[in-house]
Amino acid sequence: MNIVLIHPQIPQNTGNIARTCAATGTSLHLVRPLGFSTDDKSLKRAGLDYWNLLDIHYYDDLENFLAKHPSAEMRFFTTKAPRSYAGMTYSDDSFLIFGSESSGLPEELLIKYPDSCCRIPMIDESRSLNLSNSAAIAVYEALRQTDYRGLKGEGELHRLSWPE
Repeated sequence: MNIVLIHPQIPQNTGNIARTCAATGTSLHLVRPLGFSTDDKSLKRAGLDYWNLLDIHYYDDLENFLAKHPSAEMRFFTTKAPRSYAGMTYSDDSFLIFGSESSGLPEELLIKYPDSCCRIPMIDESRSLNLSNSAAIAVYEALRQTDYRGLKGEGELHRLSWPE
């Protein structure tokens, strides 16, 4: 699974998404320009101590990213899409793509891939969800559809045991 952030601007959002990626075994792809330095304190703090678990890739621009993944299954998340993210199908190799916090994905990109665009439903009066929340919603739907392959399915208590 892959999460792609095109021109993210807020380091805390990217840090939170990095932590989600690390916890789910999802690769993170960052497309420049970024609105922060990757050694930014806020970015590192939001990702906590998960950076060693993260598979991260950088691209100079959108064209570079698209050229490196020409046959990838891409899902573009936008408030402008006519269909819900829950109605899309996802595979282990899906790329879940998000735009910047202020402007979203370029409309030229959306028009190029109309059948791959989807939205997270919300009320009409709401402009958008937080980027890190949107990425978490998307990746867990994709993981649900792929039966959470590779993820731990049960938890353990620290001091006590679950009843048998």
